[in-house]
Amino acid sequence: MIHRLAAPAILLALAAAGGAEAAQALPDGWPARPIRVIVPFPAGSASDTAARLVSHKLSASLGQTIVIDDRAGASGSIGVGAAAHAAPDGYTLVLGTASTQTLAPSLNPHLDYDPVNDFAPVSLVAEAPYVLVVAPTVPAKTVGELIALAKTKPGVLNYGSAGPASLAHLAGELFSRMAGVTLTHVPYKSSAQSAVDIAAGRIQMQFATIAPTLPYISDGRLRALGVSGTARVTRLPDIPTIAEAALPGYEASLWLGVLAPAHTAPAIIDRLSREIAAALAAPELRDALIAQGFEPAADTPAAFAARIRSDTDKWRQVIVAAGIHEE
Repeated sequence: MIHRLAAPAILLALAAAGGAEAAQALPDGWPARPIRVIVPFPAGSASDTAARLVSHKLSASLGQTIVIDDRAGASGSIGVGAAAHAAPDGYTLVLGTASTQTLAPSLNPHLDYDPVNDFAPVSLVAEAPYVLVVAPTVPAKTVGELIALAKTKPGVLNYGSAGPASLAHLAGELFSRMAGVTLTHVPYKSSAQSAVDIAAGRIQMQFATIAPTLPYISDGRLRALGVSGTARVTRLPDIPTIAEAALPGYEASLWLGVLAPAHTAPAIIDRLSREIAAALAAPELRDALIAQGFEPAADTPAAFAARIRSDTDKWRQVIVAAGIHEE
């Protein structure tokens, strides 16, 4: 499904957005026509919503229409594969995720794209860490207490996830390895379904998506112990990170980022990266992303590339050690 975001009536001068020197380096007066952003998940998904919000800002600053092309299927690999094989002319981009760029190579040996070599990273856009929640019947009040409890009951504590090989599943496996505990994974078809079961006490804990879990935390049906990112999140400012609470170095976050096909001109990559950073600095966009459960997080192309490499290595080790396979 394709949606168009209208460009502003008065196009901003290229020199004002990127500088005259940068503009001279851009090939063929780029951007001279609409830019397509492939979202490898369904319309209305969290990824699609984030892409629309950011693209609206980019449309204004680049002076061109942004076309959102939703291509769902095969856990995102259909849309990402289409982007990998697109012309590297700066007119096709893709919103990649931690799943499509760092988990996929270890879970699916038959990918028709190389998550590293087929892309030129542009910028991280946002991160969505999980919140570690427990049922009220679990006596642990902190992450440290939960670890101590798990050590006295190996395999007794169950944690839910949105399914086998999901990032939430891997977050639990990484937690188990780093804490030296044994937890039992209970896969569900959706995180909403598992949230209902943990609130009812049928499972004990979960690495949950923050936005839909907030009502459960607010009314006491779930107890939040820690968040899985490297920093505290805006909507749960009093909840420590798991790293600061008990496990230094722990991190497990779903992220979204913009990538272009490999061999896209460096001048285009740099211009896009600067525009994304400027867009994410706007209070209205930051607030809109935070409302959706994201933490805005722009970075440079080099830093984003390094993040992809490090996350790929980290999750490969977890996947291999745990014997996880995509189902």
